[in-house]
Amino acid sequence: MDNNNQLEKLLVEIRDNQVSQLERQAEALEMQRRQLEIVEKQMQRAEKIQDRAELLQEKGSQMMGIARKVLAIILPIVIILVIYLSWLIFR
Repeated sequence: MDNNNQLEKLLVEIRDNQVSQLERQAEALEMQRRQLEIVEKQMQRAEKIQDRAELLQEKGSQMMGIARKVLAIILPIVIILVIYLSWLIFR
């Protein structure tokens, strides 16, 4: 009988440990799910930031193109006016 009681206690202890282990595994899985959700949110934010950065870069590129065109028009006019002003002063 004593041997059966020890065996029964041992089996109960093993079962309790297995239940405890399953609970810890469930907690670990829940924590991993939360971490995955956080990582997914961070990735979405990073994608939004990247999209905004690309948009700003595109707008900056457009502005530089416009500035080059304006400079190509204004610079010759300014040079002609400086030459004309110099001609008026030294005449």
